[in-house]
Amino acid sequence: MSPVDRRTALGSVAGAGVALGLTARPASAAPPTTVPSVAATREEAGRKPLRVDIVAYDGVEELDLFGPLEVFAGAEAMGYPVSTRLVTGGRPGRITMRLGIDVTVTGRWEPEKADVIVVPGGGFRDRVGPGIWAEIDKGTLPRALRAAARPSLTLLGICTGVVLLHASGLVGGKPCTTHSGARPYLREKGADVRDVRVVDAGDLVCGAGVSSGVDSALWMIEREVGSKAAGDVERLLEFERRGTVLLAGEGGRG
Repeated sequence: MSPVDRRTALGSVAGAGVALGLTARPASAAPPTTVPSVAATREEAGRKPLRVDIVAYDGVEELDLFGPLEVFAGAEAMGYPVSTRLVTGGRPGRITMRLGIDVTVTGRWEPEKADVIVVPGGGFRDRVGPGIWAEIDKGTLPRALRAAARPSLTLLGICTGVVLLHASGLVGGKPCTTHSGARPYLREKGADVRDVRVVDAGDLVCGAGVSSGVDSALWMIEREVGSKAAGDVERLLEFERRGTVLLAGEGGRG
């Protein structure tokens, strides 16, 4: 693994955050047990950069969104073939996150151009406030996600974002995981919920609770860009992956 200039890379990641339109308002040491080797990176295979769209909405959990954002934008800032954007399921604009942080989302909803759409969770225990239940009730984001689904697109559900994906009809009988507090709910709804940190079912990848968004995003970097890229980002973030990646489908799109 080549050395990383942490100060330069961190500065680049911060710049990526500014470019994504983020504004704030007050208010691998232990690899997954089932990771296969990666034969070639996207660059070696001559493929276009991995385009990752991260969905933001009112009430989204901050770490659910910012954890994967740090991973994907970090890989991009280090020169790996990744392109990261924040989007909404409708018109661009300002959203207020779970803990009161305002985010200005400038990315247009163009799922046909994305390789990965990240769906964070938030507000599972709050049935009346902003969060996944409000998005499910409004129906705009579920409809947009259903219309976006196609074989070459990977949906990455983080925490209770998997509940939103299930309500959108995009989990079905595929193995999945979610926050431990939401697993009984999804099981009652008939979902095949596994008690692991990350589940890879091919075009559906799920991370369990909150911080596992970092693990699942690192897994996506490893799967789609290469193990060196994932290791470099892991070192940059000073993060050690843990838990199990359950391979329950065809990981990667070849």
